[in-house]
Amino acid sequence: MRKLLDFLISKRHWFLFILLEIVSVWLIYRSNAYQRNIIFSTANVVSGKVLSVSGNVYSYLHLKEVNKDLLERNGELEMEVLRLQDQLESMMADTIRFTGFVPVDSTDQFPYSFITAEVVNNSVARLFNYITLNKGRKDGVMIDMGVVSEKGVVGIVSTVSDHYCVVLPVLNPKFRLSGKVLGSSYFGSLSWNGRSTRTANLDELPRHVDFQEGDTIVTSGYSAVFPEGLLVGTVSSFRKQNDDNFYSLEVDLTTDFHTLKNVKIIRNYDQAERRKLEEEARGND
Repeated sequence: MRKLLDFLISKRHWFLFILLEIVSVWLIYRSNAYQRNIIFSTANVVSGKVLSVSGNVYSYLHLKEVNKDLLERNGELEMEVLRLQDQLESMMADTIRFTGFVPVDSTDQFPYSFITAEVVNNSVARLFNYITLNKGRKDGVMIDMGVVSEKGVVGIVSTVSDHYCVVLPVLNPKFRLSGKVLGSSYFGSLSWNGRSTRTANLDELPRHVDFQEGDTIVTSGYSAVFPEGLLVGTVSSFRKQNDDNFYSLEVDLTTDFHTLKNVKIIRNYDQAERRKLEEEARGND
């Protein structure tokens, strides 16, 4: 306290000067309309700049929450598109419905939903790459759930703990995906070629399938993991396999694994039932 008093006493001339300056400015402001307008305008400019900077800082600090909200809304829209596609295909498959529109039973639950997650660890430079997400068993995540980003397919959940899960991504030779050319019913097997983080191969595609470079590759829906129609990539080149009856397509992946941050884990409510039935069928062979 003694040091503070000594400091105030030693700097008393400066404090008196500042006080007199404040009083002078106040007197000028009160007595002169022109100076009052100048001071008022300057104060508005300064306060506007301060508010603008503070607003930009606030917006930057809340970008994470905004991105999360946008991801959830985008996921909801994607699920709605898939649900509508499923209803449209059901109506087109039933020729009776062409005689008149019959609404799809609203009590039927669309079998897919999603869980938003963030990437906390990611590898792209290895032969066997893996991705760790910040959602686990307590969030409803289970093994063999599909994972997608805003741009396309990411991989499949391979291991789960209470709060985290590990994903087997497209950039892993163990990963397999049933894919097809958009607009076609013929499907092939997609796997990573190990050469680039941006390309994979779609093999075993029948030779009579009509396609060309630049065509879109999507999920076929022939698995209990991914719905039909999710974006995978585009055809960059193709060649005949050893068996002349099939093509091998090189696919440019739409997902950029180097910048991957926010993803969605797909929950299929019918997955367990479907897998159990298929295992029983195989067991009868």
